[in-house]
Amino acid sequence: MASVTNIYARAFADVVFDQRIDPAQALNETQSIAQLVAESKPLREVWEAPSIPAEQKRGVLDAIIAREKISRPVRNFIAVLIDHHRINFLHSIVKQIEQELNQRMGFTEAEVTSARELGDPERRALETQVEKLTRRKVRARYIQDRTLLGGAVVKVGSTIYDGSVRGRLERIRQAISQ
Repeated sequence: MASVTNIYARAFADVVFDQRIDPAQALNETQSIAQLVAESKPLREVWEAPSIPAEQKRGVLDAIIAREKISRPVRNFIAVLIDHHRINFLHSIVKQIEQELNQRMGFTEAEVTSARELGDPERRALETQVEKLTRRKVRARYIQDRTLLGGAVVKVGSTIYDGSVRGRLERIRQAISQ
């Protein structure tokens, strides 16, 4: 599955950059379609059914595109997924598209988990520190976890920066036990 998602995500990212399409808009539109598919079992059944002709599936797609005011390149991309029987991978492909677009624009994704809701100044300061560490612009997603007690845990790719009180206490416990 990983190769399928990577192939389609890279191809779509190529189209976005070759045609100078706004990456944020293209991503929002693909996410919108993916959410619609995830929320509608009848739509999934129609688009995934091998017994329904592709022309009818694209007719349903075109009705959605007109209603949601989705751009032509995104419409064509979804049509390709339908035609190649890959619509069941849409959610994974859209996640990979986001990563691909971010990478090409020089962004890195960070998941920030904190004990409490962070204010805008705190978020900016944290993102600035992560940018210094990674030497890339950061797009952060924030999550709350009261079990951290205080501080924050930042995950960038497979690297975890643990500045939480819980993490510090765990490190102290390990040092004492050794």
